Amino acid sequence: MSAHNNSYTTKVSGFTLIELMISLVLGLLISAAVMQVYLINTRTITVQQSASEVQDSSIFAMQSIEEHVRLANLGNPINYITDSTDHGGIVLAQANLGNANSTDVKYFTIDASTGVSNIKDIASDQLTIQYKNITPDDLYDCEGGKVEQGEADWVVERYFVRLANGASSSDTTKNLVLACSAGRVDADGNVTAAFTDNGAVVVAAVDQFKVLLGAQADVDKLTYLPPSVYALIDKPTDDEKPAITSVKLGMIVRSNTPLIADADADEFTLLGATHTLKTDTTRKKYYRRSYESTVLLRSARVMSVVATVKSTP
Repeated sequence: MSAHNNSYTTKVSGFTLIELMISLVLGLLISAAVMQVYLINTRTITVQQSASEVQDSSIFAMQSIEEHVRLANLGNPINYITDSTDHGGIVLAQANLGNANSTDVKYFTIDASTGVSNIKDIASDQLTIQYKNITPDDLYDCEGGKVEQGEADWVVERYFVRLANGASSSDTTKNLVLACSAGRVDADGNVTAAFTDNGAVVVAAVDQFKVLLGAQADVDKLTYLPPSVYALIDKPTDDEKPAITSVKLGMIVRSNTPLIADADADEFTLLGATHTLKTDTTRKKYYRRSYESTVLLRSARVMSVVATVKSTP
């Protein structure tokens, strides 16, 4: 057998430089398209997740707050609520808690300039309510404490904005929560369980909390005022001061999941006023929404009955 029959010549073929360049460009284009689709889907998912977080925390929390605010003044035979009503449902002064009460007014319903907030030049408010359980069932305060049927003490609940546990106070845009601290006072106003602590978290991420009091000056005149403005109304007698019949609540709530976006909303309308987030180039971008609710106090006088006698000729 000849030698050339035992040798095999294998021809090796490959891509040319132009073919390699074309393949590389096509691969990059496909990769870029896949990455773009991935980023769009990720942004959509984070927006949906953030919106769901805000909706869950705010709607359910607002419903819970509304249920408790509707209890304000429960158990009080006086239905004309002012800042001097004994055990009045809206706590504006020491007189509302009882003659012996000496609690600092900073723990009452106020729109103080020092209230912590992420809104530029507008502080958060505080709402303090009071009620007694005269229902046939046990109730639970805003911290989950049991309020037994027929309990002699009055329940005091304070809703306010504070730093989240472990959050830094030095950040321009702070990690804030809406909390509630529940306590008790006796018939004379002596505090039997404090409502001045950090309380329990009601809304996990909030930038602003505002309160307006609905004051009924006449049968057909209902005006919503900040608590400080209502306190300035000076009348000769308590019955002449407009009665508080309702409360307007407003919150700006944010998500816990940051957005993957170039920008986020920083201006909101809340209780008829424009609220702008503080300028902070380092803050994370979050989904935010404003929520409002009006609560009618079921134990308050909401109308006056005026009797007239028809004159006879």
